[in-house]
Amino acid sequence: MNSTTVRNLLVRGMLAGLAAGVLALVIAYWLGEPNVDSAIGFEGAHAGHSHGDEVELVSRSLQSTAGLATGVLVYGVSFGGIAALAYCFALGRVGRFGPRATALLLSGCALLAVYVVPFLKYPANPPAVGNGDTIGKRTTLYFLMMVLSVLLAVAATILGKRLAPRIGTWYATVVAVLGFAVVIGLAYAFLPVINEVPAHFPPALLWRFRLSALAMQIVMWGGFGLLFGELAERLLNPKPKPTKAPPAQASVPSGN
Repeated sequence: MNSTTVRNLLVRGMLAGLAAGVLALVIAYWLGEPNVDSAIGFEGAHAGHSHGDEVELVSRSLQSTAGLATGVLVYGVSFGGIAALAYCFALGRVGRFGPRATALLLSGCALLAVYVVPFLKYPANPPAVGNGDTIGKRTTLYFLMMVLSVLLAVAATILGKRLAPRIGTWYATVVAVLGFAVVIGLAYAFLPVINEVPAHFPPALLWRFRLSALAMQIVMWGGFGLLFGELAERLLNPKPKPTKAPPAQASVPSGN
């Protein structure tokens, strides 16, 4: 793959990430923000008297509109560019998949490794959940889980590729997936458990917030896979332009 193709795929990946970010922004605004407002209301109702004396540096309305849009769209463009570069490396190396199928496969694996696996161990929490004194520890553990998941996903892919010629693609895939699941399970067991949900915090609110966070990521990665796959397909496998048939020449009857 030459540098021009890589550059074109990178641009298309960033555009697809931007479009996927718009889709995720809709989910975040309509599903996530009401839960955030409810969690902030719970926090305000159970905070001390000094809570009302705090100066709000950024208004809640600005956070839920311009701030949310900026964060989600910048995230979409950034991860779209990174995913496009990973796509350039993965295309043709993970199986006999076309551009669309490779994009969807890469997006699904990235969603699993980058978000779902760390999320199951350290799920997202709304405001009022979490101790401010442990934010550094919680952030470190989350990113450790994410890096470990990505590295194990890459290792499982390499393992499956090496085993495929010996035991077949199906059994190699099963062994790689089981190996990934076993090591992730051990990480779940040995890494610290963090549970800082305050007493009397509504379980339904916590559940809805986490579901909305998961839905946002699914829409983001799924939308990127579909959009980028279509753009990559058109770049790498362009449809031949239909050629016009030459006009038929009228036959001239010969005279006697």
